[in-house]
Amino acid sequence: MTPKNRSHVQPTGDWLNQPGGLAESLERMRKAAGLTGERMAAGLSWPRSKISKLENGRQMPTAADITAWAASCGQPDAAGELLDMLAQAQHIHRQYRHQLRRGHAAMQGDLDQLVRQAQHIRNFEVMFIPGLIQTPDYARYRMLEAVHVYGAAEDGVETAVAARMHRQEILYDTTRHFEFIIMEVALQVRLCPPQVMLAQLDRLLGITGLANVTLGIIPLDAQLTVAPEHGFLMADDVTYVETHASEIILRGEESAAYERIADGLNSEAVSGDLAQHLITSAAARLRQRC
Repeated sequence: MTPKNRSHVQPTGDWLNQPGGLAESLERMRKAAGLTGERMAAGLSWPRSKISKLENGRQMPTAADITAWAASCGQPDAAGELLDMLAQAQHIHRQYRHQLRRGHAAMQGDLDQLVRQAQHIRNFEVMFIPGLIQTPDYARYRMLEAVHVYGAAEDGVETAVAARMHRQEILYDTTRHFEFIIMEVALQVRLCPPQVMLAQLDRLLGITGLANVTLGIIPLDAQLTVAPEHGFLMADDVTYVETHASEIILRGEESAAYERIADGLNSEAVSGDLAQHLITSAAARLRQRC
């Protein structure tokens, strides 16, 4: 199927790897210059893996990368054409990143596939409980939020909730490791009725007993080196970011940046007994207000 017939914007990796695309052009230029990947990487002082990632469309090159590549291959004048191709790829990348969500089900199939194929899942959230450890009622209120924001049909909510609950089955696959990091505010903000939130807090206490699940909570008074601007989910080396207007899937260097952010946030989180104390304290305060 050609790009113009597709119902969604073509992902950047697909575009980079299309016949005659930027990735193929870079590889062809290197081989025409008689350079091995190792030799070219050494000449540019790059990791060997970077050559492979650029030639396989797994990393978006920068303009500086393109210019250096052409010069290394002895074809500096070819940089202009390659930079034009890069501009097209970046345009597609921006379109894909800002694809408007359509109701509850937008990109949920892609997210489900990402999670089910991964061995290590890291999920950070600021204001709410991560989807993989939500109760059905709590998830229902998150789906209803989308109804209010986008004017989507409410009759799709139950299907979306059921799909999210079905996805949670992978939590009990002990060959996978899950790392959830949340801000303490997610335990306290009122995004659902008190009884729904109390059940959700109880669910969190149960999650802490799973050997392959780590739950970290960042206290409100923690001093952070990185401002947590939004939540994100990492499935191995792929990062999924959801905003109010779009879903973004990141790979390569962009995803690696989120890996570093997750490491920094995790270093400020408490787990085990300290995390359980924050959860039970939040539940006690909520009961007092009811």
